[in-house]
Amino acid sequence: MSDKNDIMTPDGEVNPINTDYQIGQDNVALQIGPFGLDIHNRVFMISGLTIVAFVLLTLMFQAQVAPVFGSIRSWLTTNLDWFFISAGNIFVLICLFLIFSPLGKVRLGGTEATPDYTYAGWFAMLFAAGMGIGLMFYGVSEPMSHFASSMGGISMENGVRTDWAPLGGAAGDAEAAASLGMAATIYHWGLHPWAIYAILALGLALFSFNKGLPLTMRSVFYPLLGERVWGWPGHIIDILAVFATLFGLATSLGLGASQAGAGLNYLFDVPMGSTTNVLLVIGITGLAMISVLAGLDAGVKRLSEINMVLAALLLLFVIFVGPTLAILTGFFSNLVSYVQHLPALANPVGREDANFASGWTAFYWAWWISWSPFVGMFIARVSRGRTVREFMISVLLIPSLACVLWMTAFGGTAISQLVNDGYQAVSQADLPIKLFLMLDVLPLSEITSLIAIVLVIVFFVTSSDSGSLVIDAISAGGKVDSPKPQRIFWCTFEGLVAIALILGGGLTALQAMAVSTGLPFTFVLLVASVSVLKGLASEPKSV
Repeated sequence: MSDKNDIMTPDGEVNPINTDYQIGQDNVALQIGPFGLDIHNRVFMISGLTIVAFVLLTLMFQAQVAPVFGSIRSWLTTNLDWFFISAGNIFVLICLFLIFSPLGKVRLGGTEATPDYTYAGWFAMLFAAGMGIGLMFYGVSEPMSHFASSMGGISMENGVRTDWAPLGGAAGDAEAAASLGMAATIYHWGLHPWAIYAILALGLALFSFNKGLPLTMRSVFYPLLGERVWGWPGHIIDILAVFATLFGLATSLGLGASQAGAGLNYLFDVPMGSTTNVLLVIGITGLAMISVLAGLDAGVKRLSEINMVLAALLLLFVIFVGPTLAILTGFFSNLVSYVQHLPALANPVGREDANFASGWTAFYWAWWISWSPFVGMFIARVSRGRTVREFMISVLLIPSLACVLWMTAFGGTAISQLVNDGYQAVSQADLPIKLFLMLDVLPLSEITSLIAIVLVIVFFVTSSDSGSLVIDAISAGGKVDSPKPQRIFWCTFEGLVAIALILGGGLTALQAMAVSTGLPFTFVLLVASVSVLKGLASEPKSV
């Protein structure tokens, strides 16, 4: 650290931004009893009070808000699917450009900077923070859903398609339906989401480690806004980042609670429903608080590494006791299928598969974008010392390939059980229980199901504590070591928002808020991309 303001001293050459702004200069230091606070008064107060009001109103009017959430989600994904899909394509193209352009030689932290973490530790944190709960929830259910809808083919009603099959489906052709279903799944979990994360993470790392600005969202916009980033334009950017992060996380926490509840019901007959899910959110939020108080290295890093070991063991188990040859060959054939179908899947206009494009893709893109401040800042904090090219290849390709392998193993096994063994329980079950029913017909099902529940819970904790650290940094004016009561506040309200949404409309409400906050932040990200390119162009390149 160079000084009390939490800016790392660059190693080697950089082209810093000269500004009189000091980290925390607009902060308010308060002492409430034994608790000290150090908050950016406008960002913290506006976002904090809005979140508190949202939780209270949603809990007070649960019956009234449920249909509202459903209408919001439906309208946004149906009418703006072309916008979300187009934005996702732009982010992928920018990332690929940076890999192959001379800008890839810029090193984060200066021309002589060295990485803070080994590749193993770095990849573990990238993966656990970025995809954890989602992979557990959708690893079996999404490939199976796309396979089933593709097998069903196209259905029309009054001249409008009513099916959910991607593209044109593959009516009655199991092999083609499996191929298309896996391609559609990989499209949602491969290059596009990781490109969204990578763009924002790169911007945050560049403007903090190289330009000497606070590690907060507004800093990325300095080349476009200049000193105005410290005023209301910057306040609005940071407030939107807090909202997007909080509601994006709440969606994931709600999914995690429903799946953990389904697993506990399957193993121990724990009653399913909102009460169980709420109790799970409360318990896991408590665990997240402990991790938050332990800090990044002691808490998040250690939990991430534990989870990676458990996830790897479960993955290897499924590969070896499932249809091993089909999984190993499927990894490559699914990649080929993904590449073949990618142009059609990524086409933003003239789509006939409206249900798939709006109900699946548009929601996913909004969800990933709402997660991007959280994952982006987390990736930025652990990526100092990497070149832009190394950063982009690692953040874009390595986790994408891991997601392909995971989906191929879990989704492919479930499809094989249906097609080859006639096992229909997975295809007929609700989303949260599909994973456990797939494991049920494999050996040691009780042990693997218990591991799966632990994985969901620990992914839950790592997402919550990582998110709390990030939101706290944004609302503390870029300070990354602010008083612990602030982190507890955000960790608590992540759980409360998830509870409010579970009670106020369930999965639909969770998805509605992820899309609603993802929409304005998509505009923010598109503008940020321009600013990142301008910032990189002015940096010296390492040899």
